[in-house]
Amino acid sequence: MTYELEIFDSHLHIIDKNFPLVSNNGFIPESFTAENYRERLSEFNILGGVIVSGSFQAYNQDYLLAAIDKLGINFKGILNLSHTVTDDEIINLNKSGIAGVRFNLYRGGSESIKYLETMANRIYELVGWHVELYLNSEDLSELSITINKLPAVSIDHLGLKKSGFKNLLMLVEKGVKVKATGFGRIDFDPAQAIREIYNTHPDSLMFGTDLPSTRASTAFQNSDIPLISDTLGPNAAKKVFSENAIKFYNIKAS
Repeated sequence: MTYELEIFDSHLHIIDKNFPLVSNNGFIPESFTAENYRERLSEFNILGGVIVSGSFQAYNQDYLLAAIDKLGINFKGILNLSHTVTDDEIINLNKSGIAGVRFNLYRGGSESIKYLETMANRIYELVGWHVELYLNSEDLSELSITINKLPAVSIDHLGLKKSGFKNLLMLVEKGVKVKATGFGRIDFDPAQAIREIYNTHPDSLMFGTDLPSTRASTAFQNSDIPLISDTLGPNAAKKVFSENAIKFYNIKAS
């Protein structure tokens, strides 16, 4: 089966064991190369995507730059970055296709949350990057004041937890982006969550496969695509599958 729908994959991981990996709570993932990614999604019309650094990649940048080079100009990178990085290093990374910094509050492997506000403002003013947050939405009750002050933010995997979903919706109202990813990681119905987020702010949601879905109870399935289309209808689905992310990541036509 071939899917004609245009997709910009806002969240994927490349795991190349030619580059260093760091054990996270005893976990080292299996390889999932750029070639594996292309093969897995060969039935889909992929316009581009965003390669996201995992906790097990720590501050390594070489793997990410190599993956962007292999997958092409319409692929961007999100990395774990130390607050000690220089302005020149940020500018050079920006030229190489990096688009943001991840704060992994759920599994670690990234910079401390105490640097969130200063780094978010610094990278946005310097090169227009956003910060990406991997967190349990239950924690948003404490973080929302800070997040609302940041210039550009996305939150992974629908916020993970049903118990914090109302906090997530309040941020969506303020313009925070949310990734419709990782359905095998959440503890609630993704269709209902997607409907509520879209109705709150139609420019918020950005679809991603989350491949290879490391440590998720269920990996990305092709059936996740019609789940979103059937929930939202064709016009809204087009925004979620491509338009919102293309605008957010400033992808040029090519």
